[in-house]
Amino acid sequence: MKSITINGSQRESVGKVSTKALRNAGKVPCVLYGGDNPLHFSAEELSFSKLVYTPNAHTVVIALEDGSTHNAILQDIQFHPVSDKILHVDFYRSFEDKELTMSIPVTFKGTAPGIIAGGSLRLNKRKLRVRALPKNLPDFIEADVSELEIGSKLYVTELANENYTLLHADNTVVCQVRVSRAAMKAAQEAAKAEKEGEA
Repeated sequence: MKSITINGSQRESVGKVSTKALRNAGKVPCVLYGGDNPLHFSAEELSFSKLVYTPNAHTVVIALEDGSTHNAILQDIQFHPVSDKILHVDFYRSFEDKELTMSIPVTFKGTAPGIIAGGSLRLNKRKLRVRALPKNLPDFIEADVSELEIGSKLYVTELANENYTLLHADNTVVCQVRVSRAAMKAAQEAAKAEKEGEA
């Protein structure tokens, strides 16, 4: 999985006043959990663009001014309800020998016969929750739709992989091919015309 480096400065004071001063300076207050003690730091708001405003999943390397680096994943992010500015970010420390849980994007490949026949592909899950060791976290999960006929569903069990565990019920539908409205309307009109012809 690709990694993004975020350069940060450790925060000495974590009260409301210092937090407001940070935000006014274009910085985001952050916390790194998962160690002995939470680590408070701040980083430039711009440094989060590749991490937040993307459908892709990334691990993070937090590089602090004192030269220390910390491997982590994004845990939670808070946005301002009006301006949409990033208010606060929580990270969770990752260790090579400890499994992590992350949301991984699903990419769809292939052409479903059901779509060629006039159906439409409905994407029920664009991301799936995965648990794995950091080295086994995939960049994406590939879902092959080339076998789906109209009315067929692709279940999460068909995407199972020995490198990671999918944290969804076995009956979770990832995508399905449904009868499109146009095809349904055409079938109804054909049936109606046939009925009128019989009359």
